Amino acid sequence: MYTKAELLDLYNMNLEDLLKESQKYLKDEVEFCSIISARTGKCSQNCRYCAQSSHYNTEIETHPLLSVETVVNAAKDSVKNGADRVAIVTSGKTPDESDFDTMLNMIKALNNQNIKSCASIGILNEEQAKQLSDVGLVRFHHNINTCKSYHPEICTTHTYEDRIRTVNLVKKYGIELCCGVIIGMGESVEQRVEMAMELAEINPESIPVNILTPIPNTPFEGYIDKIDEENVLRTLAIFKIACPASSIRLAGGKKARLSPETIEKAFKYCVDSTIVGNYLTTTGFTPQDDANLIRKIGRKLVTV
Repeated sequence: MYTKAELLDLYNMNLEDLLKESQKYLKDEVEFCSIISARTGKCSQNCRYCAQSSHYNTEIETHPLLSVETVVNAAKDSVKNGADRVAIVTSGKTPDESDFDTMLNMIKALNNQNIKSCASIGILNEEQAKQLSDVGLVRFHHNINTCKSYHPEICTTHTYEDRIRTVNLVKKYGIELCCGVIIGMGESVEQRVEMAMELAEINPESIPVNILTPIPNTPFEGYIDKIDEENVLRTLAIFKIACPASSIRLAGGKKARLSPETIEKAFKYCVDSTIVGNYLTTTGFTPQDDANLIRKIGRKLVTV
């Protein structure tokens, strides 16, 4: 594992050399995944970046938990568009007890359709983690969001340790782990390196990297200048170098924050996977756009 000083030296080296170093660790194939917002909005947590927090008047459209049938039909469409796995995403700190059985049925239904199931449903207790494992959930998504030292600047209604406990429960029950961050929230370069080190210690199968898209009426609405495209590339490269066994997944903010040239460099040098379609409360490229780019740079798509 790299030291903080070593990763900082890498982060600050010539960009072209850094990207070439990152490229050494890339997989041959690029994986597509898709997400379904099965419950949107009215979240009790005060994450300062989030449109779905009830603490801020963001005026997004909200809806209660979708039906199993609706989720399965949306997942089938995602697979037709090239997604290798589909994630059920719900707002809220923890799975509502009244909704959890429905979520379990969603996972079973996806598995019955031979769709790789993923869930992003909040902070878990041990019984919930066990039940998710028992119904055959393939992968659980739970971001650390930022490094431990910066977490109090992001959210005060739950702790970094709350997130790590869920991460450890997921691993305890043998579920694959998807665990990543949001960059551009005012963190320093050193803190981006800390994220890479903390993720390397967690060692998830997948690391989604989101670039903050500032949402009006949230505390971070004016944070558009907190990271530029070069530093996005530098961060992606450091994550790939620090976590070579993990799939670095370009996620939210791809279309809103990056030029076509930067996106092409990211796929060529830094990332092994991406989210296709729309991303909760922001919009993305079409799956065909992403597929065309992967082929253009000579990489392959994971076959569904």
